[in-house]
This record gives sequence, structure tokens and C-alpha cells, in this order.
Amino acid sequence: MVITYHGHACFTLESGGFTIAVDPYDEHVPGFRPLRLKAGEVYCSHGHGDHCYVQAVQIEEGGTSPFTVTEIPGFHDDAQGAKRGRNTMRIFEAEGLKVAHLGDIGCFPPEEDLEKLRGLDVCMIPVGGFYTIDAAQAKELTELLQPRIVIPMHFRQGDLGLGAIAELDAFTSLYPAAEVSLPGSNTLELTKDSPKGVTVLQYQ
Repeated sequence: MVITYHGHACFTLESGGFTIAVDPYDEHVPGFRPLRLKAGEVYCSHGHGDHCYVQAVQIEEGGTSPFTVTEIPGFHDDAQGAKRGRNTMRIFEAEGLKVAHLGDIGCFPPEEDLEKLRGLDVCMIPVGGFYTIDAAQAKELTELLQPRIVIPMHFRQGDLGLGAIAELDAFTSLYPAAEVSLPGSNTLELTKDSPKGVTVLQYQ
């Protein structure tokens, strides 16, 4: 499975020649070029423009998705959705691999949902705070879930990203340097042998 980071909280997942796009953003996210993607399917965690700009994705007809998708409803804040509404986490499974995108998760899920999120090969998790859980909460949540690979998203990095959210290093600095991989690429070729740790995909 190939996971490609397109900036902010947007990724594509490709398996067997079929591509899924997740959380495409609009032009209001500072620093990023206008998003233009092609995919067989597109999924949005919630209706905000920086996660649900489906106009940026050209849907390719034909092909059968190899992905099984499990949706886990939750909240965009720590007040049962009263501040920012609901959020949907999704688990994508193909090739015997299990990848979760947590969207704009704003609070810790209940135990029954944590159980669904255990055994992940990859967890894509927001780490910037303000609109979502923050860096320390993201680390605590991944320690509960124990995914093999953690991919941070929804952070600021210099001029890239929303001004209210924290820089990437607020999250990566919580880990020993040996546990953080900086491949210098926006792509992860995920296999059953991919090493454990935090993998920072680079916007390109």
C-alpha cells in the first residue's frame, strides 16, 4: 500500500491500482498550493473546508476498490460537538494492512472505539492542537493505541499550515530522535515489514 501526504490532513492511499483520497483541503490553508488530485473515491472526516473540498478531487471511473472502510463517529471538540461539531475517524484495510485517519479528533474516544483502533499498522493523527487534540494528547492517544507507525498531520511548519496550530516539533520533540523518521519524501510504501516509529512525511 502506498500512502502519500498532500499537506495539512490530506492523504491518498493506493492499493492494487485503486486510489482513495482523504480530507482534501481548500485554498484557505496557508502556504499550500491549490490541491489537484485524482482518485476513485474521496472521504471527508467532517464538513469544514480544510477537510472536505471534494472539488479538488477528480473522480476516476472504473476499477473496484480493494479497501474495506470502517467508520467511527466522534467529536471535533471536547464538548460533545457543541463547539465544532462531529468528526468521523476511518479505518482503511487492504493487503492485510490496517490504516486509520483520525480526522480532526478533538477528544479521546470511548473505550469501545479505542478497541476498534488497536492493532493499526498506521495511525494518521492531528497534533497541532487548538482545533484538535494537541501534541501531548496525540502522544498519549497513540501510546494507548500502539500503532506500528504514527504519521502526524494537521500541524504548522514554518509558513505551511493554519496560524493557530502548533509547529510539528511540538510533537516530534516528545520522542527520542531515534524513534522519529524523516524520509524526506511525501510517500510511504507500507508493507508488513515497515519499521515502527513516528514517520514524518514531507509536503512536496
